[in-house]
Amino acid sequence: MSKRYKKKIVSFLISILLIAGGILYFGLNYVPKSLYNTQTMKSNQSEAYYVEQWCTPSFGKKEFRLWDMTRVDCLTKDYAIEFDFAKKWAESVGQSLYYAEMTHKKPAVVLILTGLADMRYVKRVERVNKDIQIFLIKAF
Repeated sequence: MSKRYKKKIVSFLISILLIAGGILYFGLNYVPKSLYNTQTMKSNQSEAYYVEQWCTPSFGKKEFRLWDMTRVDCLTKDYAIEFDFAKKWAESVGQSLYYAEMTHKKPAVVLILTGLADMRYVKRVERVNKDIQIFLIKAF
């Protein structure tokens, strides 16, 4: 084998290792902080089903009505929680921040994941505001 041929093989192997390392770092290494607050529930249900199952009377008040007739999906001792499917992440963030301000509680969202691709929405919520508590429901 010539030196030139050996150099090409070595550089090819190094390239493969670098690419694999990058994929591992950016793809598999990401674990959101909210992953620890994940529950698995039945798929293909309405948002109200998940509120009903998740926000039990011992945990918080469902559909708590504010003075301006808006409703907090679940109001707990510490959190004003908004439930939404993950693709509606921006709406849930806005509502949660509003409800938290109105109730003097901390903002929280429960994102209902319907597939692994929905993790991108979790990342978006984390980027927007680090103070929002994120809970996940895996419904797939």
